[in-house]
Amino acid sequence: MTDFLPKEVLAGLEEARKRSIRERSRLRVRVGTEIYPIIRFWDDGFALDADQVAHLRGLVDIYDGTRHLWQSLIVASEVEAGELICVMKRSTAALDRAPLDYARDENAPVGYLPRL
Repeated sequence: MTDFLPKEVLAGLEEARKRSIRERSRLRVRVGTEIYPIIRFWDDGFALDADQVAHLRGLVDIYDGTRHLWQSLIVASEVEAGELICVMKRSTAALDRAPLDYARDENAPVGYLPRL
């Protein structure tokens, strides 16, 4: 069927497909002030639209909507079939509190009552 369609129509269909994937995905990667939607995500990497970004390397933040999920280190990226494939060396879960520098006793009291 694609043999009979003009090139302009094929380009429009491809652009509409990419736009729907970007709008459907809630995962985003933030590099400095730039934010790019993630097309696909797997254990040690993710794919971005190669039309938006040509090369990506270094420390990035990954969000699900507005919720910060991970801070990741990208060691390699290459373009394959219109997607920028990024490989992560490490991915650390983002916490909403500072990490403890000691082991917390599970039977420790939550708080203290004042003496009256």
